[in-house]
Amino acid sequence: QVQLVESGGGSVQAGGSLLLSCVASKNIVSAYRLAWYRQAPGKERELVSRIDSDGTTLYSDSVKGRFTISQDNAANTLYLQMNSLKTEDTAVYYCTVIVKISTSSYRQYWGQGTQVTVSS
Repeated sequence: QVQLVESGGGSVQAGGSLLLSCVASKNIVSAYRLAWYRQAPGKERELVSRIDSDGTTLYSDSVKGRFTISQDNAANTLYLQMNSLKTEDTAVYYCTVIVKISTSSYRQYWGQGTQVTVSS
């Protein structure tokens, strides 16, 4: 079992920045994949960014060039640096960790989410 605790959300004006953090209860260096998702009111949860065990990163088109995902293995922490925020970035942001259990089996854990509100 892996517990994830997000922090860093809040209210900011458009054009501002926020740094989200996600602290894991266990070592994340061996995680198969780490990711940030978000869910806006009335919308489905969507992938924002992910980083795989080989260091490969992926960003959604809507945040590419503005957000940066990173991890600090020593601190068991996943980050999401969000710059040039837009009102459409308003959502609850969730971190998730996928752990490989066996050759073909994975387990996914979710944090409780942190609210990001961007005003114009």
